[in-house]
Amino acid sequence: MSSDASTWIDALCPPGIGDDIYRLAADIYPICRSITGAGVRQTLDRLERRVPLVRTETPTGAQVLDWTVPPEWSVRDAYIANAAGERVVDFRRHALHVLNYSAPFRGKLPLAKLKQNIFTLPDQPELIPYRTSYYEARWGFCMSHAALMSLPDGEYEAVIESSLEPGSLTYAEYVHHGASADEILLQAHTCHPALANDNCSGVAMLTVLAAAISKLKTRYTYRFLFAPGTIGAITWLANNTDRVQRIRHGLIVSCVGDSGGPTYKRTRRGDAPIDRAMAHVLKDAGPEAKIIDFSPYGYDERQYNSPGFKLDVGLFQRSQFGTFPEYHTSADNLEFIRPEHLERSMRLIAAALDVLEHDARFVNLAPKGEPQLGRRGLYNSVGGDKNAYANNMAMLWTLNQSDGDHSLLDIAERAGLPFDTIKRSALRLEAHGLLRRLGA
Repeated sequence: MSSDASTWIDALCPPGIGDDIYRLAADIYPICRSITGAGVRQTLDRLERRVPLVRTETPTGAQVLDWTVPPEWSVRDAYIANAAGERVVDFRRHALHVLNYSAPFRGKLPLAKLKQNIFTLPDQPELIPYRTSYYEARWGFCMSHAALMSLPDGEYEAVIESSLEPGSLTYAEYVHHGASADEILLQAHTCHPALANDNCSGVAMLTVLAAAISKLKTRYTYRFLFAPGTIGAITWLANNTDRVQRIRHGLIVSCVGDSGGPTYKRTRRGDAPIDRAMAHVLKDAGPEAKIIDFSPYGYDERQYNSPGFKLDVGLFQRSQFGTFPEYHTSADNLEFIRPEHLERSMRLIAAALDVLEHDARFVNLAPKGEPQLGRRGLYNSVGGDKNAYANNMAMLWTLNQSDGDHSLLDIAERAGLPFDTIKRSALRLEAHGLLRRLGA
């Protein structure tokens, strides 16, 4: 166990942490990001003000597993102007107005033809959709359906000043070295523009978490990865095939700033330590908390859980992707996420990491009968202490189950008590010579 075991969650989540995460999310929200390009690098520049990062640039055309790194995309301006020269769609007002990865275009065309290259949401007429065309060359715009319907017939000028040229794909890592070379991987995707929950919230949270963990002595090595979705994880795996087996546990973090859930998606294995840790933490997280089974669709957990790697990486979110009306629309803005939800998400993740970091097996050194706790000052017999019963029961369960076969998580699950309560009891009993930790 690390020296910070008894204060782990509070050390990672001091008062005001939600406000700090929100400020960083708000800072990176306006940046136009994609799977490659200046927006990703600009975002990483902001993160590097909090934590040092090592960047990797993988060139266009590089073969990464079964994929190829695409050309690098950049966009300088994009708009639709009416006959009077007024911009009725303007990328400078909202990054979602341009089809992400759009090919360049300039021309004048009638509204009927222009509509073939405009994406809207008829069922959500006031919102701008988020649409991409990463691997198929096409040009296009996104706008609210109401705004499109308000346009009179006539000729419009459509301009997209973008480029698709040889460049590179950028991802960045911060590695905090622990006592063991075994790693816990924590990843957020950096490719979505102007979407606060998906995924400015996850990027900001992992940056703040990385800065907090950097101050602690830990058992595991923690690898924080900031990479574009799908192609980023695939590129990282291709570049690190010789070290992936160091990853013992992992978590993808996304959509952690809204009021829903929380939601955890299990690993392919289904009963991995990260699955058990998250299930234990979410057990008391409220009636809306849910755990869903693995499926090969979603975020980058599916890359790590692919049969060629079989890495135990789960997905943590508040509202599950694709289930909330703001998902991939302009309604996923800074008003949709709140500091209190970010803080709650951070504490849940910290609690799950607490389980992974501090789970251990002990042996009872006074196993014949129940040792006398009172004469050692361990048994609280004074009434009025609301925590006395739980603390006493935690010690009794820990003593009873510490036979070398049961871990602290096993005991917490059996006793129906929080892992942190069992952990603290074990530390007290160890300090009083009643337990011996195995593997120490």
